[in-house]
Parts: sequence; C-alpha cells; structure tokens
Amino acid sequence: MLDVANNLGSTAGHCTAPGVGTLGGLVSTLVQALLAAECAVSPASYWPPDYGDEALLSGLPEPYDFVVIGAGSAGSVIASRLSENPRWRVLVLEAGGDPPVESELPALFFALQHTNFMWNYFTEPSEKACKGMRDGRCYWPRGRMIGGSGAANAMLYLRGNRRDYDEWAAKGNTDWSWRDVLPYFARSVHPTGNATHPQGYVTLNPFDKGEEDILAMIQEGGAELGVPTVAEFTDGSFLGYAYVPGTVHKGQRMSTGKGHLGRVSSRPNLHVIKHAQVTKLNFDRAGERVESVSFVLRGDAQRPLKVRVGREAILSAGTIDSAALLLRSGIGPRQHLEQLQLPVVHDLPGVGGNLQDHVLTPIFIKLDEGRAPLPTREEMLDMVYEYLVHRRGELTTHGTASLVSFINTNTSSRSVYPDIENHHLFFKRGQSDALRLFGTGLSMDEQYLDYLLRVQQQAHIMAVFVLVSHPESVGELRLRTNHYTDAPLLQPNYLTKESDVATMIRGIRYLEALERTAAYRAHAAEIVHIPISECDKAHKFRSDKYWRCYVRYITGTCYHQTGTVKMGPPSDPQACVNPRLQLRGVENLRVADASIMPAVVSANTNAATIMIAERAVDFIRQDWSRHSGESLGSVSSSDSDSESDESVEELQEHWHDDDL
Repeated sequence: MLDVANNLGSTAGHCTAPGVGTLGGLVSTLVQALLAAECAVSPASYWPPDYGDEALLSGLPEPYDFVVIGAGSAGSVIASRLSENPRWRVLVLEAGGDPPVESELPALFFALQHTNFMWNYFTEPSEKACKGMRDGRCYWPRGRMIGGSGAANAMLYLRGNRRDYDEWAAKGNTDWSWRDVLPYFARSVHPTGNATHPQGYVTLNPFDKGEEDILAMIQEGGAELGVPTVAEFTDGSFLGYAYVPGTVHKGQRMSTGKGHLGRVSSRPNLHVIKHAQVTKLNFDRAGERVESVSFVLRGDAQRPLKVRVGREAILSAGTIDSAALLLRSGIGPRQHLEQLQLPVVHDLPGVGGNLQDHVLTPIFIKLDEGRAPLPTREEMLDMVYEYLVHRRGELTTHGTASLVSFINTNTSSRSVYPDIENHHLFFKRGQSDALRLFGTGLSMDEQYLDYLLRVQQQAHIMAVFVLVSHPESVGELRLRTNHYTDAPLLQPNYLTKESDVATMIRGIRYLEALERTAAYRAHAAEIVHIPISECDKAHKFRSDKYWRCYVRYITGTCYHQTGTVKMGPPSDPQACVNPRLQLRGVENLRVADASIMPAVVSANTNAATIMIAERAVDFIRQDWSRHSGESLGSVSSSDSDSESDESVEELQEHWHDDDL
C-alpha cells in the first residue's frame, strides 16, 4: 500500500508527447476528484467541535453537572447518553484531537501505532516475555484521540461468553451476570433517534470478505480437526470459527467517538475540549467529593485550567490512564504514594494492581511458496481508486482478520468454553509495506522482521495470533514519578504462571495440526522457522522446549489491558469500585472503562467496554432520579430473554446501512 506512493513518485513529470490539452484536462479532473475524495474520507463534521478556545476565554466559571474524563470507547458513550437529558450540562475532556484519516480505513489500522495519535507505552523488560521486541519491551499503544483505542483497534465486535460475566457475579459483583449485561449489549447496538433528534449507538456490519481461498483453507482445516464453523459465538457455540461483525459502515470505521459523540455534538448542553490532558482530581478536605478537575490545554503547562464538578466526575481514561490519574491524585497504595511524596487522599491498595491482558504469540505460516502471484502496480492503483471513489475493495477490510476462532485445547476438559483465541492476519507475497507496518506495530526486533520480509518475497505469510483467553499471570501499574508527563511503569508479568505457558504451547500444537491438514497442505503451508539464536542453539525446532523459548521472545499484546481499578464487593480488599462503579470512599466519582473488569473477558474487550459505559449511565440516572424523583429511562434484565442469547438473526437486525 505504501509502495503505491513510492511507485507514483518515480513517474512524476510532464509527458513528452504533444497534445491539445483535452486529455490533460481529463487527467486533471481525475486528480482533483481523487484529492477531494481523500478529504471526504474524514470530514470535520464527523467529530465534535472543540470547546477549547471558549475555555481559554472564559476560564470555565460555571460547574458542569458531569465531567467525563476521556472520549474513548466508554467516555464517548457516557457523554452521549448523559447529554440526552437537556437539563444536564456535560463536559468531556480528551487528551487528543480528531483521529487521522488513516483511522477510517480498516486495512490501515496498524498505521496509527508509534504516532502522536497514540499513547506509546512500553512494558518493563522481562526474562519471561517480549525478549524479541525492541529493547525487550512489548509495545502497548492506547488511543489518544476522539474515540480512544476504539479509533485504532481492529474493529471486531465480540462480547465474550456467559461464563465470563457469571464469574464476575460470583465474585460478589451483583447485577453483572450474563443475564444482567445482555440488555446493555443490545441497547448499545440498537439504532435510535433520527435526523432531528439524533442519539448515539454502535454501528455493526459484516466486513467485506477478501482472500476467499485462504478463508476457505482456515475453515476447512478446522473442520478436518473437528472444529466447526458457527454462525456466531453464543450459547451452545462458543467454540469454533465464525465471521464476526465489526464497528464499520460502508468501508469506514465507526468508533463511539463518531457514532456516539460526533453524532450528537450539536447538543447545546454537551461540550468537548480536545487536547486537554487531565493532571489531577481535586477533592474536598475530607476526600469524600471531587470538587474540580485540573487539566492542561494544548500542552500549555504555564496556564493550567480547572473545571468544577456539579454532580459527578466519570473517569473513562482507560486501563492505564485511569489508574495513573487516580494515583497522581492521591488514591492508591499508601506506601507507593508516600514514596513519590504524593499526599494520600485514600489508601486503596488495589489501584494499579490486577493488571490483566491477553498475552499472545504470533505464529507465522508461509503459504503457496514459489507459486503465489506478485501484486502488480495496476492492482495497487486500482485498490486506492476503488476505495476513494466507491468505498470498496481491499482497503475496506483487514482481509482474514474477521474470521476468528475460539478453541478448547485442553483434551482433558470437555468445557464448552475456550482457552485459546486465534486471529488470522494475511500478508500477500510482495506486499512488504503491509508486513513491515504490522511488524513495526508490534515493535518486533528488526532482525526477526527482516527475516519475515525475506520469506515474503517468495510466499504469502499468514500470522496467527495465539491468545491465552484466561491468563492467570497478573501484573501491576505503578507511577514512575509524580509528574503527569512521565509514562507509568507497566509490568504485565506475562507468562509468569506455568499454566499460561502450557496453554500457549497447546495453542501452537493446534496450529501444527492444522498445518498437516489437507486444506493447509493444498497451500503448501509451513510454519516459518524464525532464527532465534538462544532457542536454536539449545533446542530442536518444534520441541516443547523450543516453543517455550520462542514464546519468551515473540510475545505481544492484543491490546486488551484491563483490571487496574478493579470492581468488587466490600469484602474484596483489592476492589477499587463497587458494583455501581463508585470509587471507594468518594461519593461523586465513578470509573467506567475496561479498568474495572475484575477478570478480562475471554474475547476482544471493546464491546464489553461499551457495555460497561451503558451500565454506568443507568447507575447515574437511577441515583440522580432518586434525588430528583424523575424517571430517566434505565433498562433491566427483563428487557431481554433471560435464558438465551440473541440469535444471529436478532444480531443482524442491528447491522445497518444508514448514513451518519
């Protein structure tokens, strides 16, 4: 894809043949149309206007009823829902600005990594994992823009399974069972409002399918091993392969920043301040209420701003930044805060703990070596033209990534729930720019990425993510310093539990079994042997000891960090928020994002994060309706079938094709 621009640059210049200007005029029209189409991919109207200039002029003298910190997947939903009440003034503080145009194209979702549109976090070095990444650190990018990480993710919509949420409830989190949360998943994707009175919702549609022969290979190989293709992942079919819907619409991303916040940004009671980095929550003397929120606008630390909180502050800055902000504001483990000379407002030992993530290892499989066709320059130009003019073609999708599998690799267990999740990323022979973008995004050491690029000169490459669905290894987040510009210390403790290593190796063995199926052999499938000196010197390739060494080097994240502001009952000493998402000891501060998950769900986390936001809105409405005596429209579990999940037909009813 990037090669297109390079190839075009080599042919720049005027034609030498004579002409009367007619063809030149047509070409000029085409070029101007393409430039206009590029601008139309992400017009300013998609995003909420910036209230920052007004904040600088006025100083925000009046309190807002609700101050939402973060315009990511959760924060955008919360602000959109709360501002449905015209009597409530809602302010959103977002550290970034509008997403770049590349965010809109599903095929380019890796392009945002290592840019200023991301919080570019890195884990601490470890002997257990990430040794094959640059400097021995795994890269943990988080979205720094309207839409947050939902403006940079792979857009896959997966809710997790019944056991995930029933286990939350079993831990003492009342009203968080599968039966309880289903209505909120349903509400989040249900189209509401109209052109006159818009309301936010999650847009779901199937991804365009590319690489039909490779998709067939994946499914047929699974079938040979007794793993079926199912219509959807739901009760009775949480295992198998399925095409999952995405937060996409006509070939473009539909983050909550667009679908919830941008869609309703004309409401007079909703303001969004961009490039506003929150530095501190300010409490009353007793530490029982948040009185105001301090922030720096557009990096001007010499002119800090403050906004007063009328009713509640809602912290939705994400698993890393929600915990970090609480710590910088004096809420967390006493010993850690005192070490950094931070005044202790509340001694909450769980803040920053319980850090969980879906650790993964990518296994690279070469396909059709020596016979895979090379892409032509014309095909690449057609790809760009098809997208800009018609919103179709390869740039509207991420190839094989929408075909996801959940596998139970434990042969001693008859569980209907998975211990491994697989994602499939396909890189055509010769399209080195796409593979380099991927490898750089993971922060792979150059020697390993260069080897894969050499392999790709002769073959297609499919990278299969082997994710541990329920990791037992748990990490922690701590502040490096007490200054808001310094990134926190991130210690994921990947693969420190033997059970996680064993599960991951079983996942690799499943891929080896696929490699031997007739479907895979038809494509000359072969797992790539990446030269890793330590592993190759000591162990035979494909032995258990070799794979144990391999996963210590080629380790990554699926961007599903959760749990650092854990939800739990009063009996849990590590819990930070109660089941209504209120921070312990503070009456008007809630946390609503992936950080509250007591355990990471066994699937991609964006859908669950949006559900958490919908739940938070109902808690807020219920609590304030008790104060005012008015009904504010919450939902209950009776609004959905309590015995079974939505059918695939019901889910497809939420797929829609309307314009923004």
